[in-house]
Amino acid sequence: MNRKTLVLPAVIGLLAPVLAACGGSDGSSGGGDAIVVGTTDAVTASKDAPAPLDPAYAYDAGIWNILRQTVQTLMIQPRGEGEPVPEAAQSCGFTDTGNERYACKLRPGLKFANGDAVTAEDVKYSIDRARNINVEGGPVGLLSTIDTVETQGDREVIFHLKTADATFPYKLSTPVAGILNPDDYPAKSLRDGFDLDGSGPYTMSAEVKDDQLVSAVFTKNPNYKGILKVNNDKVELRTFADADAMGTAIDNGDIDVMTRTMSPEQIEKLSASSDSDVDLVEMPGLEIRYLAFNTNAPTVKTKAVRQAMAQIINRSELVSKVYGSEAEPLFSLVPASIIGHSNSFFNQYGDPSKTKAAAFLSGANITTPVKLTLHYTTDHYGSATKKEFEQLQQQLNASGLFDVSIKGEPWKTFRPAEQKGTYDVYGMGWFPDFPDADNYLAPFLDKDNFLGSPYANSKIRNTLIPESRRQADRLSASTSLTDIQDIVARDVPVLPLWQGKQYVAARDDITGTAYVLNSSSTLQLWELGRGVSG
Repeated sequence: MNRKTLVLPAVIGLLAPVLAACGGSDGSSGGGDAIVVGTTDAVTASKDAPAPLDPAYAYDAGIWNILRQTVQTLMIQPRGEGEPVPEAAQSCGFTDTGNERYACKLRPGLKFANGDAVTAEDVKYSIDRARNINVEGGPVGLLSTIDTVETQGDREVIFHLKTADATFPYKLSTPVAGILNPDDYPAKSLRDGFDLDGSGPYTMSAEVKDDQLVSAVFTKNPNYKGILKVNNDKVELRTFADADAMGTAIDNGDIDVMTRTMSPEQIEKLSASSDSDVDLVEMPGLEIRYLAFNTNAPTVKTKAVRQAMAQIINRSELVSKVYGSEAEPLFSLVPASIIGHSNSFFNQYGDPSKTKAAAFLSGANITTPVKLTLHYTTDHYGSATKKEFEQLQQQLNASGLFDVSIKGEPWKTFRPAEQKGTYDVYGMGWFPDFPDADNYLAPFLDKDNFLGSPYANSKIRNTLIPESRRQADRLSASTSLTDIQDIVARDVPVLPLWQGKQYVAARDDITGTAYVLNSSSTLQLWELGRGVSG
């Protein structure tokens, strides 16, 4: 068969609510051997992070993609795009005109995988647990607008919010709002290790070596009730050290599907080849990459240093030399395809200019060259990350205004160090929790943000974020959202670099690849099935 590159347009999202509504939990079209899916996402337990799979702790796209298969949420994002729809809930909605009271009614007969009934009290327990444990830099910020959680009977849950939050339904679709069995998850502490239980479409068993997840085997949960149609009986998610090892595995037939993160070279090769049993699927993506700053660190505490970096870095050159057609320059934290996006950094700085950068530094009496170290993770965002930082180093040093070195660390070392404020400047990626501009702004700028950034702007936190959340029509929130992006461009607590597309490669007898990743990079393993090779 000819290898084909299937490009999925964003318009798929317009059909998503209808397609999702056609699903159901009964009747798998799959069977036989497990469908094996490769990934380079590493899940590691350590002294700093002993509970990597606890929904109250986990705040990483790769780990969330494990949780979503097993831990059920009240709401879920439908196939492709669209507003979230009820999943564990039979119905959900705001019950007041001010978007401050949100009520859900559970589906009848919900059970955890072990057969225990799922009740409204379990929902309240799970939400309150995450809020009480309150992991620093964790996902609990998504629940920050909750005041209290109330139950009425076994099936009704009512969320009383501190302030209007039109994005709240999206937040109830994220793993931090996952429904847990109190028998499995202690109320005041995290669940260490790699055990994972819930009421989602699959149960999970883990193979672990040296405190790292080698593979996760997902088996169809016979007690699952929800909106999803599960098209297979078993899927294995297998972890590889790098993209090359994963590519070799699919070429050898050891795996059926290759997900994130493929290298730019692999994508280019797959796109160009016309003779293979492996198909490449290209789909819209909302991943972004950026530099973050510890704004209390002496080297970058002065805003002019950060502004000079924003003035020098050439995003177009960076993207073309490292990622080619797989990425696009980004001039805001909010991607171009999201309602409320503004090219604030381009509006502020225009084209790269050494002269303008020098003016920022001389105006603040900064001695040049400014000596900095850019830190990056070697094993979390793909093999091209090192090359990306070499390009950043080259651009900054070529200006004569900076003396930059770069240093890479594995994620298990990098993430705890970043959270502790060890790094002055460091590279991060963001895969959205849900496709709304709020989720590209509040997690970085609000109180208790996930970066642990000391940057605080009272107008953003106290006025603009609350204003934007009052608007159920997200287009009406654009003014507040644009104001936030403009402030970020002036102060540069973070420096956006690029947004990427996403790809899946699959052997030609695998079906469902068009929906196995949504635009938020959510892995939807239930979509996969086996067809006929051709």
